[in-house]
Amino acid sequence: MSVAVHTDDDLAVIGAGFVHLDYAATAPCVRAAADAVNALLPSYGSVHRGTGPRSQTSTLEYERARDVLADFLGCHPGDQVVFTRNTTDALNLLARALPPGTTTVVFDGEHHANLLPWPNALRLPAPSSPDEAVTAADRALRNLRGPVLLTVTGASNVTGEVWPIARLAEVAHRHGARIAVDAAQLAPHVPISVAEIGADYVALSGHKLYAPFGSGVLAGRADWLDAAEPYLAGGGASAAVGDRIGDVRWATGPARHEGGTPNLLGAVSLAAVCSALAEADRSALRAHEQELLAQLRAGLRRVPGVTEVSLFGAHSERVGIVSVTLTGRDPSEVATRLADDHGIGVRAGKFCAHPLVRRLTAEAGDAGCAGGLLRVSFGLGTTAADIDCLLAALGSV
Repeated sequence: MSVAVHTDDDLAVIGAGFVHLDYAATAPCVRAAADAVNALLPSYGSVHRGTGPRSQTSTLEYERARDVLADFLGCHPGDQVVFTRNTTDALNLLARALPPGTTTVVFDGEHHANLLPWPNALRLPAPSSPDEAVTAADRALRNLRGPVLLTVTGASNVTGEVWPIARLAEVAHRHGARIAVDAAQLAPHVPISVAEIGADYVALSGHKLYAPFGSGVLAGRADWLDAAEPYLAGGGASAAVGDRIGDVRWATGPARHEGGTPNLLGAVSLAAVCSALAEADRSALRAHEQELLAQLRAGLRRVPGVTEVSLFGAHSERVGIVSVTLTGRDPSEVATRLADDHGIGVRAGKFCAHPLVRRLTAEAGDAGCAGGLLRVSFGLGTTAADIDCLLAALGSV
């Protein structure tokens, strides 16, 4: 099998003609993902299901994609990489795989994907600082017995603030608990290593990471996943099926939770992006993003009636996501005006994080704002001119 040679063009964003600043919802596809799909289409076929050339090629590419994701995420030897539809799917899979009686500890500042799936959940108030997050987790975990999972976001989809994952992992492990990280918003902006940050599980979505819709990953420790009932019962998840109902021997490893024909093109396109990012100068990409973030935040402070919201304070570490309240204005109306009159795409609403948005609007003195917040988010392909365009348009609106 040939090894791809990556160039700067691999991370070039496909599409032009408008200013897209809604990356936190869906990041645009990059050239590496599109090229990987186009290269595979002429020979693509069933995965793990045949001996013909199409099936053999597809199976090799699918398993190669799994290896690429394991490397990209810095997994331990023996960790599993299970392909899912998206982060929500991945976290629901993990919730279904928890040992009986597991207590889940979660902050109420999470995206609904990491707030709603968990049985027997202990919900903590969203902290006002990274230190408070660590202290609150420590206090909660010390009183729990049996299997325990602490599940947290890597970076907020509302404020962009980066959570103290390594410190939370240390606290969790000190109390015999495990930690899962919703990396949907962190992975596109910051390199992640499961081994280095001490995470037991990481979940992410392809459509946040410059790949098409429909692909996601749950990566992490194998024991809970191997002991759980299959997430989707069917072909692929079953190793042998007898003549009587219930006479089934289930597969082990990732296949156990990948029932049905897998999303080969999604897996391959996601792996292509991860491979290109792994070879890029991510420090330079991060520095450029921080320059744009400073430009955006400084410009927003000059727009009357605009107030940036934050959990951890003005100087906390962030990725390229900023949300604001708009005094006396409906964020949805403003977002529509930006799109219709200026060709600028942003997001308005509560971003599937209703408890957090309610708190942030209240703290900003806008508790009655039923429309939620206006969110600006960006990444690869965003330029200083894009930020200037938004600021000028927002000022006029």
